[in-house]
Amino acid sequence: MDLSGLLQGQVGNQLIEGVMSQLGVGEGQAKSAVSAAIPVLMTALNKNAQGGGADSLFNALAKHDGSILDNIGGFLNGGNFSDGAGILSHVLGGSQANVENSLSKSSGLSTAQIGKVLMMVAPIVMGYLGRQKQQQSLDSNGLGSLLGDLIGDAKSSNNSEMSMIEKMLDQNGDGSIMDDVMNLGSKFLGGLFGGSK
Repeated sequence: MDLSGLLQGQVGNQLIEGVMSQLGVGEGQAKSAVSAAIPVLMTALNKNAQGGGADSLFNALAKHDGSILDNIGGFLNGGNFSDGAGILSHVLGGSQANVENSLSKSSGLSTAQIGKVLMMVAPIVMGYLGRQKQQQSLDSNGLGSLLGDLIGDAKSSNNSEMSMIEKMLDQNGDGSIMDDVMNLGSKFLGGLFGGSK
């Protein structure tokens, strides 16, 4: 399993369409923002879990059972992303502004637009993890291992890009790494835009 399993086919297309509709941007900008947002969020979640936050993540997933994945369009068109804002504040903490600035520079979107993309993507990522937790009957340790495996698979083939994301989350990124991050996101989401596995 790798992160490309997170968003493929219909789910991916709905997410891109939702970002385009909510922000009034073109497909290219929507794709680049989503491609960068997902590996950043997954890496941040993994960092938190490995840093002793696996139990709190496990508890948070009680609210995220994966049902959001069955109605992505309804969620995105509803326009209420307050849940995503709460997730970001918990997951990114003091790195949030740095992440938004970096993604803004690379995608050409404003930091406010990037913030909205992150708020849209975060509950979907949590829903994916929640569904994995249910399907695999994971406890907090198992959840930490799942995240470690997802990130580890990406790291083994894209080590330099993953290290860059980690540096950005340590609040010393300057935005110059984001082309690499988006390239990595595209690899993660290999089937996202083509609709194939």
